[in-house]
Amino acid sequence: AIVCEGKGDKEFFEKLAIHLEIDVTKLFSFYIFGGKSFVLDATHKKYKDLKNEIDNDQIDKILFVVDSDSEKSHPTHNGYENTQIALNSIIEHLGFTAISHTYIMCDPITKKGYLESLILSTIPPQQKKCIECFLTCSEFKSKENHKAILNNIYKLAYPNAPFDFKHENFDTLKTKLKNLFQNI
Repeated sequence: AIVCEGKGDKEFFEKLAIHLEIDVTKLFSFYIFGGKSFVLDATHKKYKDLKNEIDNDQIDKILFVVDSDSEKSHPTHNGYENTQIALNSIIEHLGFTAISHTYIMCDPITKKGYLESLILSTIPPQQKKCIECFLTCSEFKSKENHKAILNNIYKLAYPNAPFDFKHENFDTLKTKLKNLFQNI
């Protein structure tokens, strides 16, 4: 199973699985929670469903994936270290420790951000600078939609270019995904 925040994460993992030649239709069970705060809520109803699948031997490995986000927006659950602590705590509370792995989406160098930060970290410096300059000089009223804006800019600027899954910044995530399906 892959526990993640949103539909965008699922779409990303489906593309990554295709790149890794993993059949997502047969092997994946996605649990989309609708946000990090819901993933970190042990009472969320999706955990009951997940536990049932584990108890019925339908799932024997789980990959929890959440964004690092900004520590400023939620000091106890955001930021790389805080996110890892909160995620480990919820996994332990649910009794999933033995079968769980985690991955925190962010720029792997700065350990800040989210899925879009990871993607942005894999494009060439000139293209990255171009996108960052556009975001800086744009007159977007709300930078709260930063993730969606980054995603849309990437899709508009590079409509025919898939993500560069060969980039080293994806290596850890690819390894974790491959390990999920080891022995299947």
